[in-house]
Amino acid sequence: MNLLHPPSHNSSNIIISNSPKKMSLNFLSPTQTNPINFKDTHKPQTHLQGGFCFNKKNDVKVSFGKGIRCSAAVPPPAWPGTAAVEPGRKSWDGPKPISIVGSTGSIGTQTLDIVAENPDKFRVVALAAGSNVTLLAEQIKAFKPQLVSIMNESLVGELKEALADADYMPEIIPGEQGIIEVARHPDCVTVVTGIVGCAGLKPTVAAIEAGKNIALANKETLIAGGPFVLPLAHKHNVKILPADSEHSAIFQCIQGFPEGALRRIILTASGGAFRDLPVEKLKDVKVADALKHPNWSMGKKITVDSATLFNKGLEVIEAHYLYGSDYDNIEIVIHPQSIIHSMVETQDSSVLAQLGWPDMRLPILYTLSWPDRVPCSEITWPRLDLCKLGSLTFKEPDNVKYPSMDLAYAAGRAGGTMTGVLSAANEKAVEMFIDEKIKYLDIFKVVELTCEKHQSELVAAPSLEEIVHYDLWARDYAASLTSTPGLTPPVAVV
Repeated sequence: MNLLHPPSHNSSNIIISNSPKKMSLNFLSPTQTNPINFKDTHKPQTHLQGGFCFNKKNDVKVSFGKGIRCSAAVPPPAWPGTAAVEPGRKSWDGPKPISIVGSTGSIGTQTLDIVAENPDKFRVVALAAGSNVTLLAEQIKAFKPQLVSIMNESLVGELKEALADADYMPEIIPGEQGIIEVARHPDCVTVVTGIVGCAGLKPTVAAIEAGKNIALANKETLIAGGPFVLPLAHKHNVKILPADSEHSAIFQCIQGFPEGALRRIILTASGGAFRDLPVEKLKDVKVADALKHPNWSMGKKITVDSATLFNKGLEVIEAHYLYGSDYDNIEIVIHPQSIIHSMVETQDSSVLAQLGWPDMRLPILYTLSWPDRVPCSEITWPRLDLCKLGSLTFKEPDNVKYPSMDLAYAAGRAGGTMTGVLSAANEKAVEMFIDEKIKYLDIFKVVELTCEKHQSELVAAPSLEEIVHYDLWARDYAASLTSTPGLTPPVAVV
């Protein structure tokens, strides 16, 4: 195994070495990587430099040559290139009952905005939150759910006190078990999974086992749990409906596609805070710089992910699991205006796109209403005016600036627990960057070194316990890398 031990931010080129048993791929620091052609980036025949090896337990081999795939069984996709409504399916009679896991977060609050605007279409039967007692109490008073969970058990008393003057008191179950009960509430039809990280995996599994459709806003469900979750969803005939803008765009575009019609997925990316910054200046960027997203208003973690383009790399893996597309047929393009949310190409070379203002409410709404379309107010949901917009532009993503793409494609092709390790390592690295424990370029190194370390333990078809175990392991290992040569903590600004 050729391990990377960088002495500093500096590294040279990337080389792939091929042998009958393994192929090595080593991703290096952006400032010293030679430019790579955009089209080649997404094809495994690209000749990079280095030694990032992927081996698997039980003699499962991974190669990155074009047309060569992991020999482990590929889980069935949620939507195999098409999204068809089951024969005889009828629209919901009356307000559809939903549960929300992560009700006080961004996804949860936007979902509740939709419910408030459409009380004849949706009603809330259960809510789960973390520790925001004040907001959760307000949500309970407004939506009167039957069941509520708060993760921090010590806050139950405070929550009851906040509800003392309310005319309604729901059942309260604290902790992880409470979240699971919210997810599998007997009256709910669809569960919105807005909780961040692998903490959302167990509730999602519980919901699937209870036969609930999933409005998926938790990336780890598929990135880490795809090999386990997808077969389970098929077993219980559960629909996984994507709530992020890119995968909702793809989902909307493939409605009614005949089998085999989908040829290529094109994920659009804003390019994040540094899309116009020369690559040589990345070594000096600060946390505040990375948090200046040009188009979207989001949390810190996802905003940094947009700057590194790790968000798009993770979406490539999600697209593979959701739609069954080969990694050769999933591409990324920079689209600064964020109006086209993604595109699909059909076998006859037609390209379909979904357009709209940058607004997370639309994809969330569609997960709740599918296959129906809910009429929306032009005041709260402004119509897209292309003439007013003027122009839409596109450009190739720069692999020198965004080495996250290569890491994500490599981890995706490795499959199994590697994709979850990639995601967890990135989440920890971003946390360390935000806390100013590492520099911006170190995010890529931390993720690379963590994936590299995981090679010998990679599990091709993991259990839920193994998925959670390696998620925790990746976070711990990534955190330990702050003392690794080449990862120098930023100098504190006084």
